[in-house]
Amino acid sequence: MKMDVQIGLKKILQKGFLSSELEFERASIINRKLRVLIKKHPELAEERNQLHDIIMAYEDKHWVNAEITEQLVEENDLAEQIAECENKFYQHRKQSVKLKLKEKGLTQKQLGIILGHTSETYMSELINGINPFTLNDLILIHKLLGISMEQLVPTTLSAQTIIKVKNTIAKLNNPKLQIKIEDLVEV
Repeated sequence: MKMDVQIGLKKILQKGFLSSELEFERASIINRKLRVLIKKHPELAEERNQLHDIIMAYEDKHWVNAEITEQLVEENDLAEQIAECENKFYQHRKQSVKLKLKEKGLTQKQLGIILGHTSETYMSELINGINPFTLNDLILIHKLLGISMEQLVPTTLSAQTIIKVKNTIAKLNNPKLQIKIEDLVEV
């Protein structure tokens, strides 16, 4: 758990700010994980403080003095659901890949070599969902390890896309075209 938290944390700290509700929710998940990890890894305390400052800056800019509209609340709720779904999906995918690697007697490094990725750090970022696999990577993993594509490919839409689709469908007013937001959020 520590490695995926550190990689996600590093990306946020390098950027230095959050630019969407989804990034905010992802940062909040990392912050919650860090709260637990710091007990065993006190060296992460300074980075958690930096993350906390970035989260607070986002909240101050977008929530404290902003007019809280129904759309803003809806976008935040969706972003929270999406971030949680993404987190669950990537954890499940990571466990599936690790299990299959163990069954096949392969290491993560060897899988990286097969896929053409020579950096162990980059391979870890792929498996932890920090960076996306290419479609070719996923097809090779599917064929090599026998993991279904449904377990390898996330189907999460952005909060902005979900709201846009919901509003567009409502405007079309077609009773045959009905979809619940929950159906668009599921992974």
